[in-house]
Amino acid sequence: MSAPGEGIGIDDVRAAREVLRGVAIETAMEESRWLSALVGGPVSLKCENLQRTGSFKARGAYVRISRLSAEERTRGVVAASAGNHAQGVALAAQRLGIRATVFMPEGAPIPKEKATRGYGAEVVFEGRYLEDALVGARRFAAETGAVLIHPFDHADVMAGQGTVGLEILEQVPDVETVVVPTGGGGLLAGIAIAVKALRPEVSVIGVQAKGAAAYPGSLRQGAPVPLTSMKTMADGIAVGMPGDLTFAAVRDFVDEIVTVTEEEMSRALLALMERAKMVVEPAGAAAVAALLADPTAYRTPAVAVLSGGNIDPILLGKVIQHGMAAAGRYLNLHVNIPDVPGGLARLLAEVGETGANVLEVAHERISPSLHLDEVDVHLQLETRGLPHAELVTGRLRARGYRVLE
Repeated sequence: MSAPGEGIGIDDVRAAREVLRGVAIETAMEESRWLSALVGGPVSLKCENLQRTGSFKARGAYVRISRLSAEERTRGVVAASAGNHAQGVALAAQRLGIRATVFMPEGAPIPKEKATRGYGAEVVFEGRYLEDALVGARRFAAETGAVLIHPFDHADVMAGQGTVGLEILEQVPDVETVVVPTGGGGLLAGIAIAVKALRPEVSVIGVQAKGAAAYPGSLRQGAPVPLTSMKTMADGIAVGMPGDLTFAAVRDFVDEIVTVTEEEMSRALLALMERAKMVVEPAGAAAVAALLADPTAYRTPAVAVLSGGNIDPILLGKVIQHGMAAAGRYLNLHVNIPDVPGGLARLLAEVGETGANVLEVAHERISPSLHLDEVDVHLQLETRGLPHAELVTGRLRARGYRVLE
């Protein structure tokens, strides 16, 4: 079995695995009891967030760069990346003694930039999106002769990423569904090629951020089609157009592409931290987000790939808060109460009786929506989840309070 155009098949993936021995680690496969209970069958997590450089990208980058000729190595390499491919290229170039330059879009996560520089690569910022950075990288390659290391659309890169698929089949021999975060499609294509060659009955599902989902439209059109805009916090899968090779492999070997919202990725990231003790970036949580969003849609045993763990601590804090709000654990209420002595104390006592934790209280006495004898109280509460939040709101309304959510 081989992918169209480049003859990428299981032998290529197996050869890539030999190249990666002693370089990439065979990442852990962790059984997830909480996900298994939700889905109704065994679910495991393939922990590529624990790979060298914090993502699967080190696999494909090393395979690609290791196969450069001696003459090509003297010219150095250049890449475009939001951060994970950058680190993979930088690590591979460092190990192989090759000069590396990486173009990143403006606003790339600071930890990814610093880690890339830490591996010895030069970093250049260009444009808002990965496609802009790729234009800069191609220009640099034309001007200097450096070899462009594409983040996903190359046979060697796909073969390297496909080694994840070989490990999945060995670690969970009875797997029925593999769920994979997807941007440009290198990881998805590589895994699908490996899995379908050895276990064609296994379902391979790609997951894209709803605000950066280039594959659904491209598959409908029958060719890679660029998005006109993108908006997602998941920079690791924010790719505006599939590659030619990855598109062909996804078209031929992948069973389905699904999308997840920002809220669903936030909830998944939070759940992975709390239940699995795994730190992942939003893109890395996409497969788990898909399982949480539609638990009955996947045959088990299932494997969800955690594709990366490189997240800015500031973003992590914001995503945790967003995830808690999406899960109903932060509750914001506006409650109109009588403007009388003790009115606020009685309201807070009612909230306390429900077991909710008051995080913040604010008053407003002047508003067109208020009666003369009313005060608007803004409450930010911490609850145990949506049922508890509904209990809090219901109790206040039952006590005669006018509650606005």
